[in-house]
Amino acid sequence: MTTATHLSSQLAVNVLDARSLLSAFGVLGVGVVLFAETGLLIGFFLPGDSLLFTAGLLCAGTAGGSLKLSLAPLLVAAAVGALAGSQCGYLLGRRAGGTLLARSRSARLHQGARRAHELLERYGYAKAIVLARFVPVVRTVLNPMAGALRVPVRTFTVWQVTSGLVWSLGLTLAGYALGSSVPNVDRYLLPIVAVIVALSLIPLASEVYRSHRDAKTKETRR
Repeated sequence: MTTATHLSSQLAVNVLDARSLLSAFGVLGVGVVLFAETGLLIGFFLPGDSLLFTAGLLCAGTAGGSLKLSLAPLLVAAAVGALAGSQCGYLLGRRAGGTLLARSRSARLHQGARRAHELLERYGYAKAIVLARFVPVVRTVLNPMAGALRVPVRTFTVWQVTSGLVWSLGLTLAGYALGSSVPNVDRYLLPIVAVIVALSLIPLASEVYRSHRDAKTKETRR
């Protein structure tokens, strides 16, 4: 009976809710979700940012009642999932090109693909790969897009690993640090996650602003 109840709770998991995912699958779920979000187009809707931050809070013993995760295994799972997912997405893009994206009917996914393409063309490979890692949906579609556009393997791997480690470990450790220093921080989890998502858009917004400013400067000089 206990086993059946536990299995039922896992099957009823809400994939859009970080706490629900962590309660059902723990550390392993973090790796799987990050792999799907960064490596498979069908995972574009998964909550990567909030999942990492909430998992960090759980390692500090907050935001989850009796549920507590171990920090070291979590960091390993987060890094492996994020890095392996991105590399997988890139390889799929090189082999399948735009076929997978063309079959999707998701307007949000296609919008993310356009933004990813713009990033690669406007900022160059290295900067685009780093910026995309911190933008939901864009980090999902940029990897196969980079593969389809034949971004050099070495260039893609170096920058996706660099940005992937900063993103996955940084958000996890930020959650852990906040959970360790602020009592009852779980009460403010939703506003905190909203702030994190907003902050993740700052690099992209900053680059767009600079691009528009430079374009206006060139027009003025003409």
